[in-house]
Amino acid sequence: MESTWFSVADFMYLSLFIGIATVLKRKFNILNKFLLPTSMIAGFLGLIFGPAVLNIVPFNVAVLEKIVYHLMAIGFIALALKDRNHKKNANSLNTGLIIVSTYIIQGIVAFSLSLFLAYTFFPNLFPVFGLILPLGYGQGPGQAYSIGTQWENLGFLDGGQIGLTIATMGFLWACLGGVILLNFLTRKKEMKHVKYKNDIIQKNIVEESEPGEIPLSTGLDKITVQLILIGIVYLVTYLTIKVLSSALSPLGTFGMTMSQLLWGFHFLIGTMYAMLLRIIYDYLKKKKIVVQNYPNNYLLQRISGASFDFMIAASITALSIYAIKRNLIPILLISFIGGLITILYIIYICKKIYKVHVLEYIIALYGMLTGTISTGLALLREVDPDFNTQVAENLVLGSAYGLVLGFPLMLILNIPVIGYTNNNPIMYLYTILALFIYLLVIIILMKKNNKNS
Repeated sequence: MESTWFSVADFMYLSLFIGIATVLKRKFNILNKFLLPTSMIAGFLGLIFGPAVLNIVPFNVAVLEKIVYHLMAIGFIALALKDRNHKKNANSLNTGLIIVSTYIIQGIVAFSLSLFLAYTFFPNLFPVFGLILPLGYGQGPGQAYSIGTQWENLGFLDGGQIGLTIATMGFLWACLGGVILLNFLTRKKEMKHVKYKNDIIQKNIVEESEPGEIPLSTGLDKITVQLILIGIVYLVTYLTIKVLSSALSPLGTFGMTMSQLLWGFHFLIGTMYAMLLRIIYDYLKKKKIVVQNYPNNYLLQRISGASFDFMIAASITALSIYAIKRNLIPILLISFIGGLITILYIIYICKKIYKVHVLEYIIALYGMLTGTISTGLALLREVDPDFNTQVAENLVLGSAYGLVLGFPLMLILNIPVIGYTNNNPIMYLYTILALFIYLLVIIILMKKNNKNS
């Protein structure tokens, strides 16, 4: 009977460490000063007490990696099912364009650096190593681990672990570097927070009982309905990838490569299906074919938040010290240069694009593009504690734009991997050219949108 507990042991241990981290944040103000997320503190506690260091808590690293893989997709599906504010403004689109342009610049710099290292000092380095940076910094540990793991099957030794490590380095840049950046910028007179008459208070999401909500008499709890919707989307995602993988299997090495990449992009496919389901649901609601509000924004946000909290804690706990040591110099070089380039670019582009609240946009975007949207909002609170500006709203709306505008990046990521598996290095050059063309298109869109605003 005891063996049945082993399947949920890692969840129980993670829950314990997240609880301990919550208490530590309340007791020690320094943890709040550096804006360290509770889930990140829990992850480092798990790493220290887990098999990698003290070996006191018997975490199963393979299970932790599966938790990261699946919770990331669940979190994104939950967000995509939410009813969104469709109000458009120039700054929300600009924010989305800045997010995507930062991904591309991170990719160009880090990929070029990894190619240089692979062809000089580290001949055994996976040449595509650097493209983990925009995934780990720009999109978080889930994506970095997912893609890195699929690349392991194509020759990237410790790909998943390196993805998690890069993402963790990104969190450190976001939290520790963010506080330093915040203090530096707020000392400059021209970067002080300024209130404008058009500033409006953004309200937090709260659960409200509305006439169209599911009645209690149905016998299904509201959160059960949200989990049903998420589960259905994830099932369709799984079946889609399975069918496509079967169709690709006769194509030999190319088919195997594409199949592995599909499993790595499960979160993106799931997000697209969730968005499609939301569009269909909104259409049926508009036509009054469906009368009740089945997706609940408040609960979907809570499910997404919980998924990301456990995902971040699990991703840091699962880090392999051995894998980090084996790739220490490339990891440190790419992480440091990537973080530095991100700071410089965000400061430069925000000063160029935004007419008001430049400081707030710099801080929020920097936190998001080295950590997650949560770290971006945490940093923003330091200069805009009540979210009186529209920066928080534009960060969320910009993320939605970024998801659509950033889709080509996911396709470009396939080019060098196919080149590696087919021993065709010219594909690396095609990748860099594709990234530059992509960046040029984004810059043109940014200038056009800025001119029209």
